[in-house]
Amino acid sequence: MDEKNKDLETQAKEPASGASPEKLPESQSYTRLEPNGDAAVHNPETASTKDIPVEAVHSAEGVTPEGEPFATATKEEAEASSTHAFFDEAASEPARPATQASGNNGTVPPIPPTRAGGGNLSGNNGGSGEPPKKDGKKKTIWGAFLAGILGVLIGALIVLGFSWGALHDDNNNDATSTTSNTGTTKKVTVENTTGTTQALEKVQDAVVSVLNYQAGTSIATGDTTEDEASSGSGVVYKKNNGKAYVVTNNHVVEGANKLEVTFSSGKKAEAKLVGTDKWNDLAVLEISDKYVTKVAEFGNSDAVKVGEIAIAIGSPLGTEFAGSVTQGIVSGVNRTVPVDTNGDGTEDWEAEVIQTDAAINPGNSGGALVNIEGQVIGINSMKISTENVEGIGFAIPSNTVVPIIDQLEKNGEVERPSLGVTLRDVDTIPEVQQQQFLKLPSGVDYGAMVQEVVAGSAADKAGLKKYDVIVEMNGKKVTNSMTLRQILYANDVKIGDKMEVKYYREGKKETTTVTLTAASSTNQ
Repeated sequence: MDEKNKDLETQAKEPASGASPEKLPESQSYTRLEPNGDAAVHNPETASTKDIPVEAVHSAEGVTPEGEPFATATKEEAEASSTHAFFDEAASEPARPATQASGNNGTVPPIPPTRAGGGNLSGNNGGSGEPPKKDGKKKTIWGAFLAGILGVLIGALIVLGFSWGALHDDNNNDATSTTSNTGTTKKVTVENTTGTTQALEKVQDAVVSVLNYQAGTSIATGDTTEDEASSGSGVVYKKNNGKAYVVTNNHVVEGANKLEVTFSSGKKAEAKLVGTDKWNDLAVLEISDKYVTKVAEFGNSDAVKVGEIAIAIGSPLGTEFAGSVTQGIVSGVNRTVPVDTNGDGTEDWEAEVIQTDAAINPGNSGGALVNIEGQVIGINSMKISTENVEGIGFAIPSNTVVPIIDQLEKNGEVERPSLGVTLRDVDTIPEVQQQQFLKLPSGVDYGAMVQEVVAGSAADKAGLKKYDVIVEMNGKKVTNSMTLRQILYANDVKIGDKMEVKYYREGKKETTTVTLTAASSTNQ
């Protein structure tokens, strides 16, 4: 390497005085400008050197009008550029990127065009002598890389567009077009069928409203009237010989002078009360089948599982909301809920029920609790209604309902075994009287005390008397009158069965055998 080139190489590696030691970004480049006088390259930090106007930079013959050599050419290059051919030839080659500063005066001069045929260039690339061909490859590769990325992005957008369109079509199934060629909006029809809607198609029209009319007196005339006292729901479960039968709750029809059924279509039919069962809170009505379009099917409540879907159908708050549907799950099975059947404030029965969180409101009583197959698994009956409780409702299981309504339909009543007595719970009697009057031994503070014995009843025939305290029946402990009824009304106990009864009389424990008889009265 000659001294001249060595000095130039050393000069290229050192930053110019007053210039930033950092290299210019490789992405920044200068393109060759047309000689128009507005594209002068000028560094405002340069104070010691002459400002070189663009006209001087692009003057012919490689020298400025003042006769000084061209700013970025060596003396030899300036002398060699005696004609415009030098610039004409260079115009066909691309400009090289400015990667570092040259010179010692802080001026960053324009980069000279690359000569055709290559050679070492001072102040350009550190004396590397890289041919212009190689620089062109870099640009070509970089351009191809950018084009490739752009292509990938465009392709991804197209795929996303098609995916969104397909998803939109799937969500709308049978939706019609929303726009036309004229840009006007059309109505969209969506077919949305679920298990719930299919279940409702089977049973919803079989659920009716039940209106309870009771005697009243007109304020204006003083005449006796029949006014709507309350309303509930019911389920049409049978249709035969021009008649249809509706199951509802006993408390829905209680005290009625007249009963009326309203269908989902709005049609009305007068109803006849066939029979009631207050212990299970059930009643059966008979109506004309003229407006009956659907009959409900009962499911197997013993197969119901906690967590399965439960759908409640009824008329909450009256006929205005007839046919309302709420959905939840089965929250519990085989629940026992204490019930006051006679309204005296004392719980005298325990109902076995299905618990659900499907909304059950006043007016839903007697309506259907349905599974996802559209089968009635329960008759909605009650709910816990306190300020701090939400979503606890109860339905009478269908397997309890079916045998009861069969008996009501045939006999107008449910024939149950009976002792023929009225009872009082021992735990409601003061302790002093338990010991002094009933003479119960220490530790016996439970049982059902006989208040009255019906003449000729099973208890009378077995020798039971007033003030006897029953503590055991059929081998099961009797803690109060409620447990006695549960033993007496169990499914495995039949009329005519013989049952052993243990009781205390005057402080002595005695045993007798009772032959159960049928009774429709409220006596046990």
